[in-house]
Amino acid sequence: MKPQLNELVKLAKDKHNETKKFFDKLKKKPPKNLDYIMQDLHEAEFKKTDCLQCANCCKTTGPLFTTADIERISKYFKQKPQQFIDNYLRIDEENDYVLQNLPCTFLDTDNTCFIYDVRPKACREFPHTDRKKFQQISNLTLKNVAICPAAYNIVEEMKKKLP
Repeated sequence: MKPQLNELVKLAKDKHNETKKFFDKLKKKPPKNLDYIMQDLHEAEFKKTDCLQCANCCKTTGPLFTTADIERISKYFKQKPQQFIDNYLRIDEENDYVLQNLPCTFLDTDNTCFIYDVRPKACREFPHTDRKKFQQISNLTLKNVAICPAAYNIVEEMKKKLP
């Protein structure tokens, strides 16, 4: 089932407790081949998912910007890092650099990214479903299933594969 974006938050909320229990069990005893399973599920989902049709992650959440991200992007804009920070970023409650505003400043009307080639690491890796030691980021994944239809589908497939 491919959830519609307007249904995604409700679906994720309805399955939140079930998914949380599943992840808690996974953390306690992750299968030896979990990384391979996740890689396969991730690749299969992104063969049929076009992020440009959605871009909900760019519209509703902002990435963390690492020092390396700030240096790379400011160089791309031919600015000093502090100038980039002043123009686009703020420090959040966890002392991380995040965007001043949402949707993302760098998102174009056709859902493409103005800075795609130099985008932050968090954007390049989103929704993080192909990460090694996936079980360690289950709290992040719980949030991402309400944002990203692909993450939702991957987790639902994962529940079927790893009962």
